[in-house]
Amino acid sequence: MHASPAGIAYLLSVITLPTLDVLPYSIRVLFESSIRNCDGFLVKETDAMNILDWKTKQNNVEVPFCPARVVLQDFTGIPAMVDFAAMREAVRNAGGDPVKVNPACPTDLTVDHSLQIDFSKCAIQNTPNPGGGESQKPTAKLSPLKVQPRKLPCRGQTGCKGPCSAGDSSRNSGQFSAQIENTPILCPFHLQPVPEPETVLKNQEMEFGRNRERLQFFKWSSKVFKNISIIPPETGMAHQVNLEYLSRVVFEVKDFLYPDSVVGTDSHTTMVNGLGILGWGVGGIETEAVMLGMPVTLTLPEVVGCELTGTASTLATSIDIVLSITKHLRQADVAGKFVEFFGSGVSQLSVADRTTIANMCPEYGAILSFFPVDNVTLKHLKHTGFDKAKLEVMEAYLKAVKLFRNDESSSREPEYSQVLQISLSSIIPYVSGPKRSQDRVAVNNMKSDFQACLNEKTGVKGFQIAVEKQNDIVPVQYEGNEYKLSHGCIVIAAVISCTNNCNPSVMLAAGLLAKKAVEAGLVVKPYIRTSLSPGSGMVTHYLSSSGVLPYLSKLGFEVVGYGCSTCVGNTAPLPEAIRNAIKQGDIIACGVLSGTKNFEGRLCDCVRANYLASPPLVVAYAIAGTVRIDFETEPLGIGFNGKSIYLRDIWPTRKELHTVEEECVISSMFKELKEKMEKGNKRWNSLEAPESALFPWDLKSTYIRCPSFFDKLAKEPVSPQAIENAHVLLYLGDSVTTDHISPAGSIARSSAAAKYLTNKGLTPREFNSYGARRGNDAVMTRGTFANIKLLNKFIGKPAPKTIHFPSGQTLDVFEAAELYQKEGVPVIILAGKKYGLGSSRDWAAKGPFLLGVKAVLAESYEKVHKSQLIGIGIAPLQFLPGENPNTLGLTGREQFSILFPPELSPGMTLDIKTSTGKVFSVIALFENDVEITLYKYGGSLNFVARRFL
Repeated sequence: MHASPAGIAYLLSVITLPTLDVLPYSIRVLFESSIRNCDGFLVKETDAMNILDWKTKQNNVEVPFCPARVVLQDFTGIPAMVDFAAMREAVRNAGGDPVKVNPACPTDLTVDHSLQIDFSKCAIQNTPNPGGGESQKPTAKLSPLKVQPRKLPCRGQTGCKGPCSAGDSSRNSGQFSAQIENTPILCPFHLQPVPEPETVLKNQEMEFGRNRERLQFFKWSSKVFKNISIIPPETGMAHQVNLEYLSRVVFEVKDFLYPDSVVGTDSHTTMVNGLGILGWGVGGIETEAVMLGMPVTLTLPEVVGCELTGTASTLATSIDIVLSITKHLRQADVAGKFVEFFGSGVSQLSVADRTTIANMCPEYGAILSFFPVDNVTLKHLKHTGFDKAKLEVMEAYLKAVKLFRNDESSSREPEYSQVLQISLSSIIPYVSGPKRSQDRVAVNNMKSDFQACLNEKTGVKGFQIAVEKQNDIVPVQYEGNEYKLSHGCIVIAAVISCTNNCNPSVMLAAGLLAKKAVEAGLVVKPYIRTSLSPGSGMVTHYLSSSGVLPYLSKLGFEVVGYGCSTCVGNTAPLPEAIRNAIKQGDIIACGVLSGTKNFEGRLCDCVRANYLASPPLVVAYAIAGTVRIDFETEPLGIGFNGKSIYLRDIWPTRKELHTVEEECVISSMFKELKEKMEKGNKRWNSLEAPESALFPWDLKSTYIRCPSFFDKLAKEPVSPQAIENAHVLLYLGDSVTTDHISPAGSIARSSAAAKYLTNKGLTPREFNSYGARRGNDAVMTRGTFANIKLLNKFIGKPAPKTIHFPSGQTLDVFEAAELYQKEGVPVIILAGKKYGLGSSRDWAAKGPFLLGVKAVLAESYEKVHKSQLIGIGIAPLQFLPGENPNTLGLTGREQFSILFPPELSPGMTLDIKTSTGKVFSVIALFENDVEITLYKYGGSLNFVARRFL
């Protein structure tokens, strides 16, 4: 869609209005889009005025939204691109220029859903195994010159038979230098492995072989279509690429600036809200409509303002803050609403924190969670490689149009539907233990809670130690020095980067704390079994590049390997003297680790109390040597010059963490992705694909096929045609979901789709899934209504079957529809309430259309699906209030005739006549002129195709 000059002038005139100042920032983005794209048809002046009057119109009106761009992943992207290829074919056949057929909205398609793990390896090294499992043969030492293939870390798979730690857990890690340098890299945000070259190459070879047809089609699309970018396989996940490479924040097209915004088929699209980009996930048919130049429609939403105040506890990590905010939002009523963050506490959140919170929208049901652009955002963009001049223009523009959030407390905050207050001061760090991960203990209560555990009877928390023995001290000689063990002493401390602790900030916090501790003169007692298991070479890389790895090593936290270690019991035995002392004094010794499992005796049979803690707290407790410490009032130890050092003296500030994270982690990650994007993939680069304007369809292909959506394309729209003597294809009840309608999952061997593929010469092993064959309408049409749980009243039991009339044959739904089409008989669907519930699925509308369904007659509809039916050319009709097939005496075996007037109007009533002579009225659910126009043209695909004629 193109910017309206009058609209731009109007936007400039309202910038100074106080009305704009009180609008939430997310609503301002909707407003700007409506003004810029106002064409009097798809987007009207009244739409812009309704958005401007958001305070009184929220929840009461629907408004169009034209996002700046679209993101797709390959499963949802292939049917969209097949439709565009078919549209070129249809336009050529109708006498138009096929080269003009291109996406109207900038579109990025990431091929990230085609990889299957055909080859993998699990490291089972020869480490001591007090935690159980089968012993394994020792692995050969790695040569510093010739690096042997490493094993992938096991992350707790059900079938794991033993330890997964790589190498000896002693403090001498020199033998691991080759492993550290050549370890699989994991995304520190998502823990997705990029394994060793041998495995990568084998999986890539299988991926390109299995999906060659699809990949060649994508390669052709990237060559011939304008306004679309194909991100090849092995580049990254769609949401990662969207966040780290595709996001513009502000679009600049021919010296014209406007806010970045996006809709996508990836469920993680909301991540970009953390960058100040309005975006959320939608279904495939909505994204295709946007690609065609049409807006998405949404009810003007409520906006919940989430005010962050106060200052987070110095000991609270990013993980503590993110999970606490998410918990508050989950408990609040934000489902189906926008959430927008404001308040003095927002500036304390890094962009990584913000994107994580926004990414968890599905957890609390919000449409999106918006963080307006502020100084933190600009600083982040600077480290990701944004040009300085571009940043200056971006800042000036956002401030001019009032889309920049001012950090100053004096700035006026918007008005919200409701305000949810979260005090960061209330977010305190916790540990979990001593026996179960669900038993959370506030760090400031740790000393008293452990004391209570000593007193309690033996159970889920208690150890039942006699009062007179609770202060027992057992002296022990170790490495020529005497140490004293007592209840609560730390004997195992493991920093592990996995699951909830893979966020870079918490690992960096551990490293910075270690650095300050060493510089202050603090040490860790040598008998404590310390270890550092980074989980990936990437973690080691940023710990090393930030300069903190040597300080962790100085305290004993050497890199021991890359895999499941301490938390699955793969800890080397404690020194014999320490074990004997613990057993002799019946000491409740403790282990502290940043893993996920802490069952009693799991780390070591003589360690009965085990606590899960964040990585920096693991280091802190290791330095203290005991869990019986109050960090507020008691020092960790004595440093240089006999000075008492408290935890607050060495705990890194959030500002320090953000600085190191941006400079050492974020910048390197973005640089790596940018290099990947520029260099491309060797296999992708060498993949051959045609360069013709029209795609050369392979009639033998079972993956890519030209669909028949445009078979009746004509230059001029025709008046709605009457539906005469239609039979009922399916007679359904209430709550029929899009899962019942749309093809999904594996292809059953007895299904119509299976018969089709078998006739093409494929074996059941080669069927693949409906998802993989979304580019073949013949497969997808046969899979429509093929759900085994479909309850058709004609059949009386769940089955993907129906009855053909008047023959009375019981057939697969596709076979019956095919027979009706051969006979030239139109079909309709009878349904109950809430037809089309569930997630948006493009083939829930496309499939029925290709089955020959002309109309659906239901008691009520799920709104999104109703719009999709219109968008494909199916008439959604609704019984009058209080009426349904039963009250009207319908059996579904009748034939139905529906007459449309030459001119339709929104919400008009139509008459239906049955073959039995019954006449009744229904409501045509066309809500506006746009929907009527789309239906008259035969759906949005044909509407757009005619523009090119």
